[in-house]
Amino acid sequence: MSHNHAHGPAAARAGARHQGRLRVSLALVLVFLVVQVAVGLVAGSLAVLSDAGHMLTDAVGLGMALAAISVASRASSGGRRTFGLYRLEILAALANAVLLFGVAGYVLVEAARRFGDPPEVPGLPVLAVGAVGLVVNAAVMGLLRAGSRESLNLEGAYLEVVSDALGSLGVLVAAVVLLTTGWPYVDPIVGAGIGLFILPRAWRLGREALRILIQAAPPGLDVGALRAELAAIPDVVDVHDLHVWTLTSELEVASAHVMVRAGSDAHAALDRARELLRDRYGLSHATLQVEPDDHHGCQEVAW
Repeated sequence: MSHNHAHGPAAARAGARHQGRLRVSLALVLVFLVVQVAVGLVAGSLAVLSDAGHMLTDAVGLGMALAAISVASRASSGGRRTFGLYRLEILAALANAVLLFGVAGYVLVEAARRFGDPPEVPGLPVLAVGAVGLVVNAAVMGLLRAGSRESLNLEGAYLEVVSDALGSLGVLVAAVVLLTTGWPYVDPIVGAGIGLFILPRAWRLGREALRILIQAAPPGLDVGALRAELAAIPDVVDVHDLHVWTLTSELEVASAHVMVRAGSDAHAALDRARELLRDRYGLSHATLQVEPDDHHGCQEVAW
């Protein structure tokens, strides 16, 4: 006996609710990015350029998030794509992490070069860009906050904007120091600080995306304990081919072969197993194959 408990495309529906906010956020970020790059090049400020680089990853991340959610919301589970296109948002999150690492590396290298001969940077345009950047980031954070709780991809975009807001604060600090003291080293110091701030967030986002892509068990879920609890269900004599993985944000799935005593109530064992997975482990999408112990021909796959 086999049973497949269907799961509605809740992740796609949730993502579709946030497409309008993503579009507005992307437009705000793109407009301000152009301003940042122009001011950073004219003023020669590494702090502004590093924040612009981070803003670029915001724009790319928001664009990929919007594309991934749009495609996933239209995807059908029929045909050859039996899981739809939900994994696109995870691929987008991984690409976002790689971009963050690249920006951080560039900023740190440039900061080290400038420490040897810091250029003169005017404080007033840096101050203006930092202030406007803080306002833009605050607006985008407000737009993305709700969606960041439902999607790893949106969470990645939200975290980038949060860290970029802190980068704008750093730019403001650099501008104040330049205006009041004229100390030239503050610009590469703030730039390097923004680069260092990016790294741990890029690492966390990339690690989580890779965990999902290699289909590792969700963090905090003890697969051994789950197997033991399934095996403890009355009339169950063996559990094998047990796999638990994350399909996409907020959607963990499981599959297993559950062997029961021949002649026992297989329906009761199936119902108990489904309830255990759903209520204790939050696995509402589970594919369970229930087979009697006198059945031959089922070989466990050594995964």
